[in-house]
Amino acid sequence: MGDGKQARSEEFQSFMVGRWPRLMRTAFLLTGEQHAAEDLVQSTLEQVYVAWRRVGSADDPEAYVRRVMINLHARKHRRRLKEFLAPRDDSGLVHEVADTGDRIAQADDRSALLEALAQLPPRQREAVVLRYWEDLTETQTAEAMGCSVGTVKSNAAKGITKLRAIPGLAGMVTHGGRK
Repeated sequence: MGDGKQARSEEFQSFMVGRWPRLMRTAFLLTGEQHAAEDLVQSTLEQVYVAWRRVGSADDPEAYVRRVMINLHARKHRRRLKEFLAPRDDSGLVHEVADTGDRIAQADDRSALLEALAQLPPRQREAVVLRYWEDLTETQTAEAMGCSVGTVKSNAAKGITKLRAIPGLAGMVTHGGRK
């Protein structure tokens, strides 16, 4: 019995180490703060670890983890009136290091992008981040957000439209919505 528990712990650790950079990037885009992103990922992984027997045997454990993260973020946002995606003084923060192939890393001005994301309502921000930076399908995004595909399409379209309307950011957002 102890061997099974040890094997599950090792499987979870392997999963966590392999997904940490992507989870952190998603959490950072949702929260806009390094420390808040770390807290969100850690809280997510705590919940996932408790249910790892079920999660690890799921068809798509990563989708399950994304759903837990979105739910935790949504719960926190409902309790909190305002999120600050772009702190005024971020000199003391350790900035996210983008992994190779990260589409956001290609943007010329990350702070402009974060400020623009901060202007989006939470559901539009979630839809834009999951669809265009996490490159999820509409169905996967809907599953992660706990809504219909139509809601994802609507929120993503409205979010991209708002981003395109921001001076200086319009050049970063292509006509197809993807950079």
